Amino acid sequence: MIDLRSDTVTKPTADMRAAMASAEVGDDVYGEDPTVRRLEERVAEMFGKEAALFTPTGSMANVLAVRSLVGVGQEVLCEASAHIARAELGVHGAVTGLTMRTWVGRPVDLQMIEAMFAPDMGPFFVPTRAVSVENTHNFGGGAVTPIEELQALRAFADERGIGVHLDGARLWNAHVATGTPLTEYGAVADVLMVALSKGLGAPVGSLVVGTAEAMAESRVWRKRMGGGMRQVGILAAAGLHALDHNLDRLATDHENARLIADACGVDPATVDTNIVVVPMADPGRVVAGAREEGVLVSAVGASSLRMVTHLDVSREDAEQAAAVLAKLV
Repeated sequence: MIDLRSDTVTKPTADMRAAMASAEVGDDVYGEDPTVRRLEERVAEMFGKEAALFTPTGSMANVLAVRSLVGVGQEVLCEASAHIARAELGVHGAVTGLTMRTWVGRPVDLQMIEAMFAPDMGPFFVPTRAVSVENTHNFGGGAVTPIEELQALRAFADERGIGVHLDGARLWNAHVATGTPLTEYGAVADVLMVALSKGLGAPVGSLVVGTAEAMAESRVWRKRMGGGMRQVGILAAAGLHALDHNLDRLATDHENARLIADACGVDPATVDTNIVVVPMADPGRVVAGAREEGVLVSAVGASSLRMVTHLDVSREDAEQAAAVLAKLV
């Protein structure tokens, strides 16, 4: 099967498994796992931040990140199809007590954000404490938000004394697609998260990145949420290996995605990274037909088909999948 459902379906390579097997470990709840510490220090440095915290999942990383900016009864603003609003099962409100308001449209719409912004007016309104943006945008077809728009948002937030959270689950893809330095992405956000288990191909793991104070608080909240881990250097080693070997090759995934897009009648120039979304009336028909021919794709709701390329999809696989999908779409 050629699996294009998500870039989370990758399997660790033999070299990655070897790195995991030989990892030096310790008890991470005590802060004594040297491999975890190396990963955290490396990622923090990559983004020009003081510290990072390794978490088992991206959803947990986002909860910890947003919580570091937004307290109980305060609000975060985000786009309506953002992952934190649509795909994290209401955890932000359920666990940390914040509220969320959303706009519909572009990932960063400063005019809309300014209209929605609520200053602290005591007992009259819920105050806005942060804006969350996602780059690349998962449900936006892997679209990259230009660094200039993020910098404008940063200036807006600074003028009003609020924070910026960057959901960077696929920020590596944005970095490779645009050449924007990771430190520039770090500079626009008070706190961000990055995933290792998507395009980079690690089996598990994400990181929260920000100030040392915020990461110390997040470490407590990680434990509170059941995320305290012990000899987790075995997993952190996979992340270090992924950073060493799988970052630059994301460009190949982007090329393969544009090949598939073209076969599906989507302008390849509109595909920024590794996600292809095809609007259609009956995506379930294509999902079923592609499966019969050895290609796994996803229906996103009732009106869209989604394909995601990754390191387990070769150029030959992409060409074969494109041929199958061209007939069905």
